[in-house]
Amino acid sequence: MSVRIGRSVVGSEYPVYVIGEIGLNHNGDVEIAKRLIDVAVEAGAQAVKFQKRTPEIATPEHMRDVPRETPWGTMSYLDYRRRVEFGEPEYLEIATYALRAGIDWFASPWDVPSVEFLEGLDVVAHKVASASVTDLELLEAIATTGKPVILSTGMSTLEEIDRAVEVLGTDRLVMLHATSSYPMPPEEANLRTIGTLRSRYLGVPIGYSGHERGLQISLAAVTLGAVAVERHITLDRAMWGSDQAASLEPTGFEHLVRDIRVIGEAMGDGVKRVFPGEEAPRAKLRRVPAL
Repeated sequence: MSVRIGRSVVGSEYPVYVIGEIGLNHNGDVEIAKRLIDVAVEAGAQAVKFQKRTPEIATPEHMRDVPRETPWGTMSYLDYRRRVEFGEPEYLEIATYALRAGIDWFASPWDVPSVEFLEGLDVVAHKVASASVTDLELLEAIATTGKPVILSTGMSTLEEIDRAVEVLGTDRLVMLHATSSYPMPPEEANLRTIGTLRSRYLGVPIGYSGHERGLQISLAAVTLGAVAVERHITLDRAMWGSDQAASLEPTGFEHLVRDIRVIGEAMGDGVKRVFPGEEAPRAKLRRVPAL
């Protein structure tokens, strides 16, 4: 099965769908967001993704008053969330910029009002963050939109994923294997889970959302059949922010997309044949011809 998302189709017969996860790496600055969109476009990604929250709803009660050191001074965690959250003017600017750049954009809504907000901007899809897999009210709101859904599965059991799939359905679903460690150590990647998910959710395209340092694990996921890859991107891993260290800088993201495309070409169709490039060596080196 394949799923159309905006300009692209996600599935095993199509080029790997690459998402540049901007998330909150813009630090509340639209100009940084635009520069990160440029990074994704120049690398050859098909989409960029943001995160959308209603801070008063999405911020856990026990975290709201926790002090947070920020570039704007010490503030409560709730005030920090308000400080970095984009509203309608910023997202309209982002939507226009992405459209002109020729790349699709969407976001992870963290609460029901955020789903309604994103629907007002006519996003091409919705992304369910790993933290939201058990938020059935949110999943129901997303399912009601009829838009394609990308479901990350970090920090979740198979039973929790089963329940999410029951709500979301499988007609327009793409699922991403993920481990929600930031940054993720290699021993927690558990890439064979890609095959587990493919067998359990027959027909659902399975991809990979990575939070590791470097490129190797994401590239290995592609060789294991991941049809989509999502990675956080940043202008500089030394920038302030909780996701920056687990993100790829522009050159790293460019190399990732380049290598994913090479792997895509190299995978072939599994039919053993003699290729044109082998004909001359075959004629030169074979002493005994085939019967």
